[in-house]
Amino acid sequence: MNSAKRFDIIRTIMSVLIALAISFVIIFMVSDQPLEAIKYLLIGPLTNKRSMGNVVESMIPLIFTGTGVCIMFSANQINLAGEGAFHIGGLIASCIAIKVTAGFVSPFAALVCAGLAGALFTVIPAIMKITTTASEMVSSLMINYIALYFGNYMLNNVIGDPKASAASYKLSEASELPVLIQGTRVHLGFIIAIAVAVLGYLFLYRTKMGYELRLAGENEEFARYSGVSIVKVIVLSQILGGFVAGLGGGVEMLSPIYSRFTWTSLLGYGWDAIIICTLAKKNPLYTPFAALFLAYLRTGASIMARRTDVTLEIVQITQGIIILLVVAEQFLSKYKHKIIAKEAKAALKDEEVA
Repeated sequence: MNSAKRFDIIRTIMSVLIALAISFVIIFMVSDQPLEAIKYLLIGPLTNKRSMGNVVESMIPLIFTGTGVCIMFSANQINLAGEGAFHIGGLIASCIAIKVTAGFVSPFAALVCAGLAGALFTVIPAIMKITTTASEMVSSLMINYIALYFGNYMLNNVIGDPKASAASYKLSEASELPVLIQGTRVHLGFIIAIAVAVLGYLFLYRTKMGYELRLAGENEEFARYSGVSIVKVIVLSQILGGFVAGLGGGVEMLSPIYSRFTWTSLLGYGWDAIIICTLAKKNPLYTPFAALFLAYLRTGASIMARRTDVTLEIVQITQGIIILLVVAEQFLSKYKHKIIAKEAKAALKDEEVA
């Protein structure tokens, strides 16, 4: 591991610790029982099997969307349609699960179609950028609302159960992903999510196409002069990222948490993915760890809010501070330069000795 990567890891850890320290100060300022609140925040998720299960099940959609965004952002394509891809993936998986009831075929078909639907939504901003030079950031934001309102239309007019309030017909039992740990809702989706993160890493860091994608993301002009097709990079990165996000939406909908499609608003996992991607430094292999941190923090905050006088907003404050510090290029930059200079001097000295 070179000094730059080592520094990035240190800076991320420092950012997390500083954010937590500031959060603790705020808790002391607003709470009548600050030590109790901090205790529930830090160790609440470890107190029982159900809470630990909540952490793991909360990780699953974060790993999917985080990995998808890592792939897209590695190509320097700021496509924010992961939120819409996740939503549309859940919708399409629901439609398949309502109609198809044949054993293994139902979840497999639902998840494949969910991924394809997600890819379709995220590739639209890429095509618009290529053909009209439209900003993928702006167009992808609009795509999210198309996904939302299309889902609402389908829920109200196509798959909605007239006997239920704002809910679809029941999903077939055959489509539900099996539970892995009894007494929790941790399901097969966790294994799929880990596999997707590993495959995402192997694609980006162990294949020629992944190298070209990262090269284009770091220096598009250099990549173009090196013979890399920028159009192919843009399209492929958005298709793969959208497929993963859509697959995540399908997995979430087929989990034991849901028996009907009820999403009438965006769930926010696409926005959370930007936090995961930032903490993981755009490396899919680190997304499970980033997802674990965020899921643990939120589960602890939920327990803290139920048992003390501190509200959930403390988590949003912590998240915001972490992101500000991680993306701030000047944060600890002086120490980064010192580390690099020290290593360069050591290497030069070794060469002189040799």
